[in-house]
Amino acid sequence: MKRKLIEQIARKEVQLEKLSGMIKKSCICEQLYNKVLIEKAILKKQLDDLSRNKFTEKVVRLFPHKKTLICDYFGE
Repeated sequence: MKRKLIEQIARKEVQLEKLSGMIKKSCICEQLYNKVLIEKAILKKQLDDLSRNKFTEKVVRLFPHKKTLICDYFGE
């Protein structure tokens, strides 16, 4: 799954390179470029989600750290 996402991201980068030269020439090319850019961002987010450790994130949410308030700096 991870390998497949990496390959799809590489394909999107190639498409972006090809379209980058034609952006100024046509509105359709600009829209297509933007669409491919969004698709690439979605794929990168999916790849990041796969590489995260879900268990660790749940534990961190259970035990949140104490936030320092600005008034804590001016005490005593």
